[in-house]
Amino acid sequence: MIEALLVQLIVLAERLLSLLVIVYVVMSYFVSPWNSIRRSLARIVEPMLDPLRRFIPPLGPLDLSPIVLLILINVVAQVLISLVTTIF
Repeated sequence: MIEALLVQLIVLAERLLSLLVIVYVVMSYFVSPWNSIRRSLARIVEPMLDPLRRFIPPLGPLDLSPIVLLILINVVAQVLISLVTTIF
């Protein structure tokens, strides 16, 4: 019972964070940086992207840090799910 709930919470958090990153990236191409929704998303997503940008150099105008962040979110979620299933 508790195991299934924890797994569902981890999956929900993974999907929500991934969605926020994707929406932020798409908005960065089409929406003004002064838009209130984009600025709110930046407050959530940028703290996760900044450490990655120190290690991942941009390839011209292409920033790969959101792709790496999405992969890391997925990996962390899978590790947490495996930990939860082995503990409970």
